[in-house]
Amino acid sequence: MADKKVLGFIGIGVMGASMAGHLLDAGNELHVYNRTKSKADKLVEKGAIWENSPKDIAQKCDVIFSIVGFPKDVEETYLGPDGVVENAKPGAILVDMTTSSPKLAKRIWEAGKARGLGVLDAPVTGGDKGAREAILTILVGGDEADFKAVLPYFEKMGRTIRRMGEAGAGQNAKLANQIAITGTMTGMCEAMAFAKSCGLDLDNLLGAIGGGAASSWSLTNYSPRILKGDFKPGFFIKHFIKDMKLAEEAAKELDMDLPALALTLDLYRKLAEQGMENEGTQALYRYYEK
Repeated sequence: MADKKVLGFIGIGVMGASMAGHLLDAGNELHVYNRTKSKADKLVEKGAIWENSPKDIAQKCDVIFSIVGFPKDVEETYLGPDGVVENAKPGAILVDMTTSSPKLAKRIWEAGKARGLGVLDAPVTGGDKGAREAILTILVGGDEADFKAVLPYFEKMGRTIRRMGEAGAGQNAKLANQIAITGTMTGMCEAMAFAKSCGLDLDNLLGAIGGGAASSWSLTNYSPRILKGDFKPGFFIKHFIKDMKLAEEAAKELDMDLPALALTLDLYRKLAEQGMENEGTQALYRYYEK
């Protein structure tokens, strides 16, 4: 880009830490904020500039990225009295990469436009591995000019980057992605549980079926973790439940019945009730163990 932009990043978690790191490694001036300050320590040691609030980020940065937990966190970050929209510099572009509500994305866009700001909803898919390796898929909603302005930064974080339409379209595309994943996660976990009950060697089975029609991202990336007993979160169960609830709400507004989504949501809710909400989504396998 012709002039050097000052970047801000809000949300230094499992995904955000790697994503912000790629922007910093590319030589950008990067200001960061996270509710738990210690999670940003490594970035600050590498040269990122710590800020004490989203308001401080907004007042200093030209392009502001965020990836936080839940829609209520997005709303507070952007639309609260000390939030980004109210305090952003004229002409700034705001980019929320949280999986959130399409309706909320449109509200933020409208509020931003009223103040002369660019606003994009740009949720990602690819999990912690995709974030670390900068190979995320980034699904973007918002004005084309804003998308083109931010594209060089997206390219530091992801590999497949698509503008899906106007404000809210990125969120709708991500919800469609999550609906697809519900089927692959349940299918993968049920297949592994069934095979184990039959006495099959799971490593041998996965080597046999992993390259055929049964192959999926879930099978390739999560089944090896399951075999190692590794249920640490690349993507939290609590966040997947949030995504599925958002998809269910959106489907109801369209008068659609999505029974596979409803079943998977029920299974994950049962895991959360058993205290597993902070484990990775591959912990669905543990439902079948019991």
